[in-house]
Amino acid sequence: MPARGKQDYQRQVFINCPFDAEFLPLLRAMVFVLKACDYVPRCALEADSATEVRVEKILRIIGECGLSIHDISRTQLDRKSRLPRFNMPFELGLFLGAAKLGGAQHQKKRALILDVEPYRYQKYLSDIAGQDIRAHGNNADTVIGQIRNWLNTHNADSQVLPGKAALVKHYQRFQKQLPIMLKDLKLKETEISFVDWSKLIGMWLVAVAKV
Repeated sequence: MPARGKQDYQRQVFINCPFDAEFLPLLRAMVFVLKACDYVPRCALEADSATEVRVEKILRIIGECGLSIHDISRTQLDRKSRLPRFNMPFELGLFLGAAKLGGAQHQKKRALILDVEPYRYQKYLSDIAGQDIRAHGNNADTVIGQIRNWLNTHNADSQVLPGKAALVKHYQRFQKQLPIMLKDLKLKETEISFVDWSKLIGMWLVAVAKV
């Protein structure tokens, strides 16, 4: 695995995706592959402060990230409101706007856009037609492969990253050892936050590197 600990702009990755239980396996896979490839996963779940308006927090994080992953697959209507949720396309728009209008540094921003199947986005978000949208089929292993390949094209160190198969196997090892880690830390799986998940992965990667 690459050397860890780098915190520069081009290694900060803003994650824009659904935060519900249904999407959680994909979000956790996203965080793992980023950490395993020596990138820093960022999202709105990382900080909870009543002093910061949500959109301002998102804009701050976007401003600190050179890369971003946007999952726009959640298009179904909410069961209670019978309305769709537009947070993901909205945050994608904020990131693309920052990349175009934010000055020299922000013009270096790069994004990976994911959907559940190819070309589906053309029916509900036609303004991004012509951009390279990747499909994941709601499969965590596919998410890992898509993100790995995308990161490999933006790797500032020009170092070839581990392949999809190796990263998937690595993730499976982590998942098998996770219950032991949680027991030692007196932490229930249902209590794991975004920050906890990122730290758990980091702890495990350091332990594996020492073996």
